Amino acid sequence: MAEYEVDELFTVPRERAVLAPGAVHVPGWLDPARQQRFVDVAREWVRAAPMEHKVLAGGGRMSVQSVMLGSGRAAYRYGADGGGRAPELPDWLVALGARAVADAYLGDPGHDVGLPDAARVARDFAPDSALVNFYDDAAHMGMHQDKDEFSAAPIVSLSLGDTCVFRFGNTETRTAPYQDVELRSGDLFVFGGPSRYAFHGVPKVLPGTGGRQLGLKNGGRLNITLRMTGGRGGW
Repeated sequence: MAEYEVDELFTVPRERAVLAPGAVHVPGWLDPARQQRFVDVAREWVRAAPMEHKVLAGGGRMSVQSVMLGSGRAAYRYGADGGGRAPELPDWLVALGARAVADAYLGDPGHDVGLPDAARVARDFAPDSALVNFYDDAAHMGMHQDKDEFSAAPIVSLSLGDTCVFRFGNTETRTAPYQDVELRSGDLFVFGGPSRYAFHGVPKVLPGTGGRQLGLKNGGRLNITLRMTGGRGGW
């Protein structure tokens, strides 16, 4: 059970939560040492392939900066592949993604995650790409569905640095009903199964809540999402 400090006298626990069938929030999944290591490795990735602001179809630019890692990035329709210079997905990160799905779906037998085939989904998850997003204090992401993959495997989201408000909605519309949850540094969020195509977004980042402590000079939030694109060689 993860905890965060409120003051010197007591702490308030943050519990694992199932927001919808197949959508699981695991607070504090990455311990502080692993969080720091992730930030250090992310710096190496960005040196190899600087992040970009994706240009939208209407000509606007996303406020979030992104780079895509892994073998699926070349034909992945999201873009932001670092001009083809981004590193491949390391084996340790593939293994971490598999463990994330297993921990989210099978790690607490007392929580029904709403997936009768959760064991098979966890066993078969092997990401081939990672989208690395950086949010500064002013960045946000509108409600959207992750529909660019050719696979319906779960999305694994890891949060580092400043806390964000994560808005998790429904599969039919960008509007309500939705739930807002704080994703803090080290948190894991996995969504698959009936929730795989739920609309979701980040309406705001909360400055000064964790980024500088991890060595992000100007604060901000890093988000790594691990994906199975479902592509094959020769796209």
